Amino acid sequence: MLLVVSLLQDGGVAGSRTGIAIEDGGTVRPPGIAERIQWPDDLQPLATLDGPAVLAAHAALKRVLSRYPKEYAKSCAFSAKGMEVVVGEERGMYFVRINPRPDKCGWEAGTVLGFDVFELYAVSPEGKVLARYPSMP
Repeated sequence: MLLVVSLLQDGGVAGSRTGIAIEDGGTVRPPGIAERIQWPDDLQPLATLDGPAVLAAHAALKRVLSRYPKEYAKSCAFSAKGMEVVVGEERGMYFVRINPRPDKCGWEAGTVLGFDVFELYAVSPEGKVLARYPSMP
């Protein structure tokens, strides 16, 4: 199964990638782990996945699947079969984007699910999820 597709197809990831967070009222708080990671502006997918890239993809996919309600566990659209995985590598870590693809489960193309939003994760070469992109739901 080919796990690599272009993140650029969806217009990339918009928004700030680094810096401190400013809360309502102008209060400055120190950045959390996810905010300290320098997130890529344009994730360049790897053409070939080496062992650490596969570990990173697996760890991020497991994290996404674990976030779905348990009653959805047997649904194809909320399984690995219904997901698309994009893996890129920058600055010694992997960035993994998970896109829901219910059309891979026989749903009509363009179907929108309640959890139909991509997720982006920073993952170590050892397969440890370091952070989830902070602006995702």
